[in-house]
Amino acid sequence: ILCDVWGVVHNGEWHFPQAALALAAARAADVPIVLITNSPRRSADVVAQMNAIGVPTDAYDRIVTSGDVTRDLIAEGPRKIFHIGPDRDFTLYDSLGVDLVEEFEASGVVCTGLFDDEVEKPSDYADLLQRLRARDLPFICANPDIVVERG
Repeated sequence: ILCDVWGVVHNGEWHFPQAALALAAARAADVPIVLITNSPRRSADVVAQMNAIGVPTDAYDRIVTSGDVTRDLIAEGPRKIFHIGPDRDFTLYDSLGVDLVEEFEASGVVCTGLFDDEVEKPSDYADLLQRLRARDLPFICANPDIVVERG
């Protein structure tokens, strides 16, 4: 079973016990469970978050995140990265040998979301995105959510 995480297993603040029970039952019947998420964080970070909100570890075999895939792309791409997104996503770059630089120094862009998703809107980024597009830089979008609902 491939199962989404956000909105199915949890909502960012608490887990959904019935979903965890159903997944654990499938696993007990030898059905492999792979959780998938477009979270821009590494799977280890998502596991830590799920542990903190009580998602039982017997509900899944493995987690794959867009952050995991993004790390693979970053490893093969430009070394000077302009990061768009919150500081909490900086672990994405751990051990990849890239430099996080200002917009004008960048040879590539990685977007994990808004810098501050509690006060900003995607439209606040129109000028920045136009400037980056004009430079024709490689652009990796690690999380395509326009808005993230919590709770």
